[in-house]
Amino acid sequence: MTVSTIAAAAAGAAQPMHPARLQATADGAILFDPACAAQADGAWFDAAAWRDRGLAERADAGRGDAWFLRAPWGASVLRHYRRGGLVARVLGDRYLWTGAERTRCFAEFRLLQELLGRGLPVPAPVAARYVRRGLHYRADLITRRIVGAETLAARLASSDADADLLARVGATVAEFHAAGAFHADLNAHNVLLTEGRVWLIDFDRGARRTPARAWQQANLARLRRSLHKVLPGRAAADIDARLWAPLSAAHAARLAQTASGGRGA
Repeated sequence: MTVSTIAAAAAGAAQPMHPARLQATADGAILFDPACAAQADGAWFDAAAWRDRGLAERADAGRGDAWFLRAPWGASVLRHYRRGGLVARVLGDRYLWTGAERTRCFAEFRLLQELLGRGLPVPAPVAARYVRRGLHYRADLITRRIVGAETLAARLASSDADADLLARVGATVAEFHAAGAFHADLNAHNVLLTEGRVWLIDFDRGARRTPARAWQQANLARLRRSLHKVLPGRAAADIDARLWAPLSAAHAARLAQTASGGRGA
């Protein structure tokens, strides 16, 4: 299926997980969910082609290039991997080649499928592609969009966040931590909220680890710093008392619950 036929394809509802399929390309490979299409197409990763057909709009995704797509298989997000910090001035969107399964896009795709298989609230992966040029590669990932979601950062900025919401966030993060799911950039922009549910997104450089207090607390510390950053006009003590305290308490309670063999809603 090419981009020229995308608009004519039938849009599908969310599909159950299928074993990922690997398809070689002239300059790399695509890993994809065969429930979305029988064969992958490099045109899926061409944001300009989607946009020119009126099927894409730019999303706000920090340092990455991200687009919301109206794809045949349903609402999705296309993200191009791009470096941050000083190294971006030299390498931009290029990463050192160390093998296909160690590419950022394949690793995130596999991790998302694993977390979904454990019942954790993450976006379902649709397709991942790398394009190799000698010692470097570039990469893209398509995931299903969590329609109607709002970031925790946006909710906090609107002042429509209370202790109950922050407690739900803490309990959800604890579910991930109990499953050994390490998030490399846990912040208020990577926490999504829908009606009655909390989601985590952007698992670039994430991994499954043996549950341990050290990395779990480091994750939480990063999230706490993020809360302070998105609320620069509020006193730090007030943020900690009204927002961070219920989040961290719920996190600790849910971790203790999972450790004893229980799991709440």
